[in-house]
Amino acid sequence: MRVRLYIMIGALLFSTGGVAIKSATLTGWQLSCFRSFAAALAIMVFLPAARRGWTWRAIVVAIPYAATFTLFTLANRYTTAANAIYLQATAPLYVLLWGPLLLRERISARDIGFMIALLGGLVLIFSSAREATAIATDPRLGDSLGLAAGFTWSFTVVGLRWLAVRAVDHDDTPEAAIVAGCLVATMVAAPFAFPVEDSMPSDWLIVAYLGIFQIGLAYVFIARGVRELRAIEVSLLLLVEPVFSPIWTWMLLGEIPAALAIAGGGLVLGATAIHALGSRDVRPV
Repeated sequence: MRVRLYIMIGALLFSTGGVAIKSATLTGWQLSCFRSFAAALAIMVFLPAARRGWTWRAIVVAIPYAATFTLFTLANRYTTAANAIYLQATAPLYVLLWGPLLLRERISARDIGFMIALLGGLVLIFSSAREATAIATDPRLGDSLGLAAGFTWSFTVVGLRWLAVRAVDHDDTPEAAIVAGCLVATMVAAPFAFPVEDSMPSDWLIVAYLGIFQIGLAYVFIARGVRELRAIEVSLLLLVEPVFSPIWTWMLLGEIPAALAIAGGGLVLGATAIHALGSRDVRPV
């Protein structure tokens, strides 16, 4: 029970990213830059494994991770938190597509059904057109960025799995790739982050929270949990993040997702849960 609680706490911390990003007055590029840097420092402090394994392979995996970090932050500034997280949650669709090519994994009939369900969810989410608001200033652009985040996150998942397998007999570590990704995201956003004008003390508290707690501490809890749980359990428990992300923004900022977005998100999450329950993978992640 304790390790399951660790995963849920980590997922809950992840889920607060959308509302925190929307609550700051800094630009999306500034938040991505400073949040990424704070997260890199926090993870290196919290996870000793992140201080080693800095191979060229870790840097390669860091690139799509940095892209995901940046795209997700920007998406939350332009569209609703629900759309941003639901669209990123479609990453398994692309993982299945990459599987035969990169992981030599076959696509089963059940996988095809799962992919069709995810595509249906995508259509519903993109059909949920709504007017711009003060905390979702360009929904169409934000949805596109969220979709791109799902695409890059799929490469990140495949890359982290690759490193985790190699870590048994080599110096590569997934934690090093995560830190490297945060640093790459910092460098990419830096040219657009300065100068910083009209910031408030609350903005820097939000940046610190995002880096130290929402990312750094969340990874600590999840790293503890995945050592003892099967992949199926981890996958299901991590669904806490997309479930609670829109709830926080609704409760604290009054942001209400469109009905079609909720339906699409429900289809994506439901299909993911059913697919995970049908998985035969019994090994820890």
